[in-house]
Amino acid sequence: MSKPLLYRRSSIFSVILRIHKLRETESFVLFPGESSSRLQWTFVQVRHKSGGGGWRPKQKVYHRVHDLDKAIDLNKKPSLILQLKSIIQAQKHGSLLLRDLEKHVGFVHKWNLMAAIEKYPTIFYVGGGHKEPPFVMLTEKAKKIAAEESEATESMEPILVNNLRKLLMMSVDCRVPLEKVEFIQSAMGLPQDFKSTLIPKYTEFFSLKVINGKVNLVLENWDSSLAITAREDRLSREGFSESVGDRKRVRITKDGNFLGRNAFKISFPPGFRPNASYLEEFEKWQKMEFPSPYLNARRFDAADPKARKRVVAVLHELLSLTMEKRVTCAQLDAFHSEYLLPSRLILCLIKHQGIFYITNKGARGTVFLKDAYAGSNLIEKCPLLLFHDRFVALCGRKEVNLSNEMQSSSVFS
Repeated sequence: MSKPLLYRRSSIFSVILRIHKLRETESFVLFPGESSSRLQWTFVQVRHKSGGGGWRPKQKVYHRVHDLDKAIDLNKKPSLILQLKSIIQAQKHGSLLLRDLEKHVGFVHKWNLMAAIEKYPTIFYVGGGHKEPPFVMLTEKAKKIAAEESEATESMEPILVNNLRKLLMMSVDCRVPLEKVEFIQSAMGLPQDFKSTLIPKYTEFFSLKVINGKVNLVLENWDSSLAITAREDRLSREGFSESVGDRKRVRITKDGNFLGRNAFKISFPPGFRPNASYLEEFEKWQKMEFPSPYLNARRFDAADPKARKRVVAVLHELLSLTMEKRVTCAQLDAFHSEYLLPSRLILCLIKHQGIFYITNKGARGTVFLKDAYAGSNLIEKCPLLLFHDRFVALCGRKEVNLSNEMQSSSVFS
């Protein structure tokens, strides 16, 4: 069976990004778009701010956020460790012959994992020799912490069920092709076997139906209590009151933030200096009412400014449903038709660089939700990410948890 189109698009996207990231002062951000007849690509040249002079007009500059670029690099080591842990645990006797590592990850990636085995003896124990072939297994300390994963997985289940329901509730027909859910399952934290475990367990919420020749994950019932966005929940937790927030004397600050029920939390990139006229227009945008992301997109005219602001809210909520509040560009683009996203989605993300950040660091282009991060660190972490931090901390990496509570967001409750 051939791979779905969205997977092929993802690989094409990655190859082109690899080529263009070689440029130091310029980056090229690409985003796939669809037409009814053929695959199209929107190509946008984006200048990143660096040292030196000789700039073109400021409005053509897309400023780097080095802290979020760093977040990609910081994830490389944990990803290797956790991948190797999963491979070892999947073996029958909890150990893996080193000669078999290539069968699981391929010849090239094998050497990255071999380096991790050698570098982190507190996590990986290498045995064998002489007549016995060398093998790798988890150390006793690593096994002890790995045993806590089942508890974290159990805590994740109600979170994942609610997030999956919200994902379907935002779509125009309350259904999403199963292949697209599978495409984003790692970002959402869904287990590999969610089709055979999670879906059949909650038949009151989900069903699988073949529609137009494709298997779709379908929402079985609507729950108004879930139709609350992460942005609205944050305002509620911060004690926002409309009677206070809507007073005329409350003005937008120079950093773009405004205390209002329709406002988004803004973090302009370093080096971006909005002038007075920009802030005046931006204040109008922050104050402007807009429909909920959970209302059907077909009800609104795409050209309406309120509908365009709603698209920003949809993207914000979609990113909020992921574990690390970031997805690859290809994953985000996969939901064009389900959420009626604009054809030039890349331009929408660039326009709202105070809310989103696009980076070409790493193997794939990635879109971050900026208000979910403090520097390079995710502010609120789900139980599974907290477990990952504890396990990776065995190699000497310090655990970072900026949230006062383990589950302080409605997404994680």
